[in-house]
Order: sequence, then structure tokens, then C-alpha cells
Amino acid sequence: MRRIYLDHNASTPVHPEVVAAMLPYFSEQFGNASSIHSFGRDARDAVEAAREAITGFLGVAPDEFVFTSGGTESDNLAIKGVAHAHRTVHIITSQVEHHAVLRTCQALEGAGYAVTYLPVDGNGLVSPDDVRRAIRPDTILVTIMYGNSEVGTIMPIEEIGRIAQEHRIPFHVDAVQVFGKIPFSVRGAGISLLSCSSHKIYGPKGIGGLYVRKGTKMVSVQHGGDHERRRRAGTENVPAIVGFATAVALRGRDITEEAIRVSALRNRLWEGVQAKVSDVRLNGHPTRRLPGTLNMGFRGIEAESLILALDLKGIGASAGSACTSGSLEPSYVLTAMGVPTEWALGALRCSLGRSTSGEDIDYVVEVLPAAVKRIRSLSPAATPTIA
Repeated sequence: MRRIYLDHNASTPVHPEVVAAMLPYFSEQFGNASSIHSFGRDARDAVEAAREAITGFLGVAPDEFVFTSGGTESDNLAIKGVAHAHRTVHIITSQVEHHAVLRTCQALEGAGYAVTYLPVDGNGLVSPDDVRRAIRPDTILVTIMYGNSEVGTIMPIEEIGRIAQEHRIPFHVDAVQVFGKIPFSVRGAGISLLSCSSHKIYGPKGIGGLYVRKGTKMVSVQHGGDHERRRRAGTENVPAIVGFATAVALRGRDITEEAIRVSALRNRLWEGVQAKVSDVRLNGHPTRRLPGTLNMGFRGIEAESLILALDLKGIGASAGSACTSGSLEPSYVLTAMGVPTEWALGALRCSLGRSTSGEDIDYVVEVLPAAVKRIRSLSPAATPTIA
């Protein structure tokens, strides 16, 4: 059976060149990067070479980058690190952030911090004017994601960054879904802290990073040794760090060309579905969105049923809704965008990547309408599906 993977926003397969680069650091070059003998120095050299490669891609200084275990830890380190370094207690974020940001902010609320959760419009965009109005004398951090993982909407980061700079407030950006997918300027956007992850760009899981602009006031939240210039304790994961840097180098080589290619395939998928299925809507901004992300809402069905039907045909996609405590709940992102529940419950996210081909898209366009029609026919409130 044909197998088509359309869940690249969740994770990506490790690139063969990344695997090849990592292998020696599992065996021949296995030293602890903190050891002072030659085995350790070889490992340390690999770590620092990787750091220089990644920061070169970002356009920042090597000593401004901290290796972490991934995007979630990077978000926690950025937000808690800044919060614990200040005596004032107000943070600004949005209602559609990744749970790594939202639940970190909620935990800080439990510790006495004040958090403002900004709304978004129908396309999933935060208004820079809302950021400006939310700033208080005791605001210590603004944290807004660059690209939304569910609907792909790209936030007005440059405008928000300018506002944060005007008020001399650190600006954290969760760029996990954008890093390596579209070009952007860290310094040009006024970003103080930026989270990124390896496994979204064909690198290994369990490794990520946090850019920390020089002069940003923050403290470590993980205590132990003096690793990462005392900003993140823990023995360096040398194989993963090497793999991360290799993945970044590969993305730097083809980032623009690949963005154009997957954008065209994403549009081809949307146009094909629109032509064959009625009662379908696009969730997210029509133009300001990630190249490979398409979130479609099908009225009158539950996304989980559609995902299972597609899986039986060898297609892997994901839902814009989640099952919580046995009851179906619409996605919090779509709810914040004002998407009606009857549409939000039928949200399907297809995220394309380097392995996605035109033939794959044509197969999905062939299979998906029939799956929607069958699911709707089993529903008491069945709606027509073929346009």
C-alpha cells in the first residue's frame, strides 16, 4: 500500500546525511565534552563547530546560543529564566501559543506572576497594537510564536519586536515551526530570545537550542555543572548536536527553493479538495502562513474519523482537535480564532515536507473526498460532500 506522510509539523524523518554525520560520535568519538583529555577535547571541538554552524545560519554570535533538549525546554528556559531574574511580575503572550509556552505561563501564574493572554483575529494573527496596549510598567517579557503549528499563520514578529524594543522589554519568539523553513532575521526582528528544534528540520529528536541576545537578563533553571556557560547544566548530547548542525546546514542550502516547492504542493492540495468537497473551509491566514501547512475544516464530521479513514489508505495527517477525558473538544487555537465548533471539530492538518511529491498530493485529492462523503453519510446530520 502507498504510504504518504503529511505530518511534518509534528516530526520529520532524519536526513541520511544527518545520520552519517552522527554515527562516529556514538562510537569512535564518544568522549564527554567537559573532559580535558583528548577524547573530551574532540567532543568539545565538535560541539563548538556545531554551535558556530547554527549561529552562522541565524546570524548571531556563538556565545549567544544554548543547546537544550528541544523546543519545550528552550521555551521553559527562556520564559522562566527571564521571569526568575526579575522582581516585577508581568508577562505578555497569546492565546494560541504552543503548550510549552502556555503551560509555562500558567505555572508562573500559580507562583504569583501576572500573565496577559492576547486574543487573535479570525486568521490567527496577534495585533501589534494589542501588544502595545498590554504593556505595563512591570512587564518583563513578551513571548509570541513566529508560526503557528496548527494553522501555519505567521505572526507580525518584526512589528511586535519593534514595540518590545521601544519599551526595552525582552522579546521571546518560539520559532520551532519556522526555523529552517523560511528565511528571517533574528537581529532585524528585535528578538531577544528564540527557541528552535532539530526534529522539525530532518534532524534528530531530543536536541534544540535557545538564542539569548547578549545583555538579556535571565538565570538558569536547571542546576548542576557549568555546561553551556552555566546557562544549562547537563552533559552535552554530542551526537545529536552534530546532527542538529548538519540538518541546519542542509536546510540553509535549499531553504528558499524548498519553500517555493512545498507552497505550490500545498496550494495544489487545497485547490483539489475545494473542487471536490463542499462545506470545507481554510483555517488560518490565506497568505501569511508556513509553506507546507494546510489546515482544512470539514463541517459535519469529526476529524479523528477522517484521520483513521486516511490512515487506512496509507496517509498520515493530524487533527486540529483533541480528545480530552473521553469528550471531543475543539482545538484551542481554532476556538481562539472564533471558528465555529461545527467546523473546528472537523479540522484536518496536512503538513508537507521534502518527501512530499505531486503524485502524493494527487493521491490524497483522490482519496479524501470519498472518505469525507462516507463519514458524513454515517452522520445523522449528513451534508453533501461532492461539489
